[in-house]
Amino acid sequence: MLTNLKEKISIFLKSKSNWFVISLAVLVLGIFFFLMTFNNVYTKTYDIERFNRAKETIRSPITIENEQETERKTRETSQAVQDRYDISTEITDERIKYVEEIFEALDKMEDEIDGDAEAKKDDKDEEEENDEDKDNAIPFQEKLNHLKEILSEQITDNINDSVLMTLIEIPVEDREEGKKVLIDSLKNTLEKGVRTETIKSASTEVKDNLKFSHLNSELKVALYEVAEFAIAENSFFDVEKTAKARKEAESNVEPVVIRAGEIIVREGQTITNEKYDELILVGLLNKERNIYPIIGLSILIVLLILVIANELVNLDKNNNLDKRKMATILLISVIVVGMMKIVSVFMSQTDQLFYVVPVATGVLLIKQLINDRLAIVLAFLYSILGFVIFNGEIPGSLNMEAGIYFFFSQMAAIIFLRNLKDRLAVIKAGFGMSVINIMSLLLFIFLSFEKYTFIDILIQSGLGITSAFLSTVLTIGLLPFFETGLGILTDIKLLQLSSPNQPLLKKILTEAPGTYHHSVMVANLSETACEAIGANGLLARVGAYYHDIGKTVRPHYFIENQLAVRNPHDFLAPRQSADIIISHPYDGADMLKEAKMPKEIIDIALQHHGTSLLKYFYYKEKENDKSVNEREFRYPGPKPQTKEAAIVCICDSVEAAVRSLKEPTEQKIEDIVTSIVNDRLQDGQLDECPITISELNTIHQTICETLKGIFHSRIQYPTEEAN
Repeated sequence: MLTNLKEKISIFLKSKSNWFVISLAVLVLGIFFFLMTFNNVYTKTYDIERFNRAKETIRSPITIENEQETERKTRETSQAVQDRYDISTEITDERIKYVEEIFEALDKMEDEIDGDAEAKKDDKDEEEENDEDKDNAIPFQEKLNHLKEILSEQITDNINDSVLMTLIEIPVEDREEGKKVLIDSLKNTLEKGVRTETIKSASTEVKDNLKFSHLNSELKVALYEVAEFAIAENSFFDVEKTAKARKEAESNVEPVVIRAGEIIVREGQTITNEKYDELILVGLLNKERNIYPIIGLSILIVLLILVIANELVNLDKNNNLDKRKMATILLISVIVVGMMKIVSVFMSQTDQLFYVVPVATGVLLIKQLINDRLAIVLAFLYSILGFVIFNGEIPGSLNMEAGIYFFFSQMAAIIFLRNLKDRLAVIKAGFGMSVINIMSLLLFIFLSFEKYTFIDILIQSGLGITSAFLSTVLTIGLLPFFETGLGILTDIKLLQLSSPNQPLLKKILTEAPGTYHHSVMVANLSETACEAIGANGLLARVGAYYHDIGKTVRPHYFIENQLAVRNPHDFLAPRQSADIIISHPYDGADMLKEAKMPKEIIDIALQHHGTSLLKYFYYKEKENDKSVNEREFRYPGPKPQTKEAAIVCICDSVEAAVRSLKEPTEQKIEDIVTSIVNDRLQDGQLDECPITISELNTIHQTICETLKGIFHSRIQYPTEEAN
């Protein structure tokens, strides 16, 4: 009863201790994450005044619209829109018709005058030659009068008689050419629109066209007058069109946005009212705004460390967590986040240096040193931190591209790192990471609107390959440090320890060959049983190789090494024999510690007998002393603490018992295995390891099947005669 109470108190204290260590570890990690990301969300504020010179270049920490500047730009754009006018085609046609009417009237007048002259020619008396000038003057006046009679009043009121007389005197061919030049010029000018203020310039434009034509000078002068008459206002202000044009112009005005990272004022530049207003707008003069990003960052860090704490608690529940592994998680996190921070310092807004960060180093190490689940969780958390660390120190922004790239790179490392027992597996995983990194880069390139040359793609792909290469090299380089420096046991380390060339294994083989054979058999049984329940079979195998190394201190006191010699125990008292036998786990642990073997191997050697009773010598002593204390014939312990140690404990007894059978039939094997498992269970040897009854049943079945295969040739089946 007292023993059980002590065990419960010990377990409780251990649990409290683990909680304290876990809490301390995640707190340290949270503080480190906060320090690494603090300047990515914190905005430096300034105490400056208008019209002073800036002591440093100041950039905007956020992206925000400058509404005041947008309004000013919109107003200027609206005012810059020219008034819209409606050109009256009726007026244009009317003015052109007036000009056409003049030339048509001239043609009609000529036809009528010529007709009358022909009619009077036969009746007219021959006049004297000295009256010739007088006779010629009268027809021109008649022509003018007749022309004015057929022209519109609007024309006669605005055009001088001298102009009409000049047009009458001009030959028909020249007049027709002048008509064409004048009308073409008038059409071009009027169709553009003539406003009140542009009548003079429009008239000048038409006159210039006439001036540079091939018409004779008299005709040009006359046409100047006609052009002045024809040019009239035909373009009138349109309120609706003007308003619509201004609205369209206003809608096309881009908002004036101050981009995050944009330079507001350069070092040495005078801080004008405009610059000062921009500094106020982005919050660089308001110290109170800094508290909110810090609160947000704190919430993010708390969420991250809660996830990590949950994973550490799960590892602790499965007895798969100790101070070395917590130190490993802390160191790897510091290395990965530290590398990201260092690269971010050298990254500008134009380059993409985060592509070269060997972020997969962390998960490659975690998968080999701890497990896949924790590697996946940390890959996700490191990616989230990448969002913040590579935001260009612009509060409120996240570099989604960096985070996505980190996530795919790390997941590729976890997926492609398959055979943990082979160091080349890391190199193979590196090739897989290279492919995924390049695919991620192409993803960003093709989703963007920016133009990339083939050289740009090659350069960025080279960065992705470099990241995979560095991750591989760093993993291979750092793994021995964690294996040796922190004593973390990996499959690769276990494979090295399982080599027959190891000094301690050579010692067992040469000094205690029977024990060596026994250890190999126990290793086979233990590995098979562990793999059946999902435990670490390789650890059980290697632990079984070394579990009886202590027997090399006195090899002949153990029956498997007694060849052609009498049993030394026949000459010793039971207590002396018990002391020799009981000491071998602890002698072995000391030898393993001296050889600096991993703690897991030492624990298996210490725990493989637990606190079990050395029954043979106990009952032998009891025959002589009825008051003998059972504790004197029990191993001091500790009891098996892990599944692997418990399985080695069972397999060690099973192998020795079955080997002692002269005729190991299937039924005898079943009975012995059942007896030993039940004995260990009832004796409380399995109370401190996380093994279930269901797993014990699986172990029982697996051991029986393995032993039947080993001793198959020795099993004697009953014959018909025997029946």
